[in-house]
Amino acid sequence: MRALYFKEINSFLSSIIGYVFIIIYLIASGLFHWVLSYNTNLLEGAESDMIPFFNLSPVIFLVLIPAITMRSIAEERRTGTIELLLTRPISDLGMILAKYFAGVTLLVIAIIPTIVYYITMYNLGKPVGIIDSGATFTSYIGLILLGAVFVAIGIFASSLTSSQIVAFILAMFMCWFFYDGFNLLGNFSQIGSLDTIIQNFGIAKHYDSIKKGVINSGDIIYFLSVIVVFISASLTVVKTLKK
Repeated sequence: MRALYFKEINSFLSSIIGYVFIIIYLIASGLFHWVLSYNTNLLEGAESDMIPFFNLSPVIFLVLIPAITMRSIAEERRTGTIELLLTRPISDLGMILAKYFAGVTLLVIAIIPTIVYYITMYNLGKPVGIIDSGATFTSYIGLILLGAVFVAIGIFASSLTSSQIVAFILAMFMCWFFYDGFNLLGNFSQIGSLDTIIQNFGIAKHYDSIKKGVINSGDIIYFLSVIVVFISASLTVVKTLKK
């Protein structure tokens, strides 16, 4: 598994794919948070915080993460190398996890430079350091967990087809649905507390909870559970390819 993991990381960083993901994320984030005069601009906010950053990043990830995961298994299926990969001395789960953790690693690499945003807002505050560092830290954890879920969904979508385009579209739709779809369904519900129950199935509810600065065990369990579900679903699909 370790060898395949490093092979996947190397494939990201030795080709243009990984760098494009990182550069596009940082450019898009930089434009919206520092250049464009919009409600996401950190310099135009009434308070020294990074809420606009943590609100916008999931939207950017909705497009970029499906773009980096679409080839993970779909390309193996298209070229026929999936059969060779499945005969290697590595379990099916190990193969999926190697690809999954490689995607999460690339995600974390892309997020790390944004710590400069925190340092800048920390020093621009009046007084210096007025920013809520605790809430910022937990929000970063929430963002990584959200991105990790998107990667798991992307891997699953990629396992369903040999077409990268189809995998991209499927992953983007499923990521959006899990992020905001349940919220919309909950808003349409007219049956007592059913709206809250429905929204609890969505990522946004738990992500917003973590952004408040408190890491609840229920939110962590939710993210890990969704990841496990989609990794397990990917495993099931891969096992059917052997038949």
